[in-house]
Amino acid sequence: MADPIKTAHEVRALPAHSQPPKAGIVLANLGTPDRPDSAALRKYLREFLWDRRVVEVPRPIWWLILNLIIVPFRSPRSAEAYRRVWTERGSPLLYHTRDLARAMNHEFERSQPQVRVYPAMRYGTPSIADALEQARGDNVQRLIVLPMYPQYSATTTASVFDGLATALKTVRWLPELRFITHYHYDEAWVEAIADRIRTHQDVHGRAEKLLFSFHGIPKKYLLKGDPYYCECQSSARRIAARLKLDPDAWQVTFQSRLGREEWLKPYTDQTLQGMAETGIKHVQVVCPGFAVDCLETIDEIALENREAFEHAGGEKLEYIPALNAEPDHARVLAELCWRHGQGWPEFGKQASLSDETLAERARRAEAAARSLDLEA
Repeated sequence: MADPIKTAHEVRALPAHSQPPKAGIVLANLGTPDRPDSAALRKYLREFLWDRRVVEVPRPIWWLILNLIIVPFRSPRSAEAYRRVWTERGSPLLYHTRDLARAMNHEFERSQPQVRVYPAMRYGTPSIADALEQARGDNVQRLIVLPMYPQYSATTTASVFDGLATALKTVRWLPELRFITHYHYDEAWVEAIADRIRTHQDVHGRAEKLLFSFHGIPKKYLLKGDPYYCECQSSARRIAARLKLDPDAWQVTFQSRLGREEWLKPYTDQTLQGMAETGIKHVQVVCPGFAVDCLETIDEIALENREAFEHAGGEKLEYIPALNAEPDHARVLAELCWRHGQGWPEFGKQASLSDETLAERARRAEAAARSLDLEA
């Protein structure tokens, strides 16, 4: 907790009294361990899998399962997988998210220089609270939160809202706030994904089958009303329509299941094995639910599922990379946030305070500080 402000000089130095107001965007992704080792994975998995939005099992039962079974046995395996994708820059999910935030900042610098973009992780670092602290230091008074999930799910998008609400409980001066819940419907995003596929196929040719692989969730979440499954199907249909694909040329599947209960089907790994066994030799996989590449795309799809497909008789599985920090992706998300920011006075223009106004604010701050018997 920060030390209390004790002098009028410190009051005058607060960003709200010394800087013009700005608008900010928190670009929130899932998260990643700090290091690719078992200790870091234990910490990360406990935070991630303890989230009630992610796992809805009663807490006493889940505490035993999580801490006595999942964390001890899954941490070493997950650490090994992370080591396969770790680079000199660290975790791909983290550095791609940071790169995308920088690219979006570059987009805003040209027309809305008062806008700042802050990367954040729901689990791990930099946290949502870290991003808010940085935004407060820049005097961000209007904030848009963009969870990096094109398709809404309570397990992801709603969890970001929970993390945001928890972080804001500690803030005395709340920003004006807007929260984007999904953007799979955005035509520019659909075109960006379709163009990514076209570009890959221009170089490598078309495969016999294009697989749209989305991260799975337990089937019971769908039955309770989570719209994620429907939004994944809608995303794939719209992208396939842009590519003018025949209905039998593409398919939707779901990956990354955990535990023994039924998740959304069909499963990606089982579908690929079945394709190979029926004679399909060449498959391309794209993951439109992942804004940037991460463990689930680089290792699970491009390595593990490729090897399994080839072992089952297939000859070539090509993973088509996520949009990552490509200029078209930064432009799509910047324009999306700009549209969601409409209606705010001065949003999209340089909000300015004259030197006189700033000086008057400083004088009022000093007077208020003295009235509270603070040291002048």
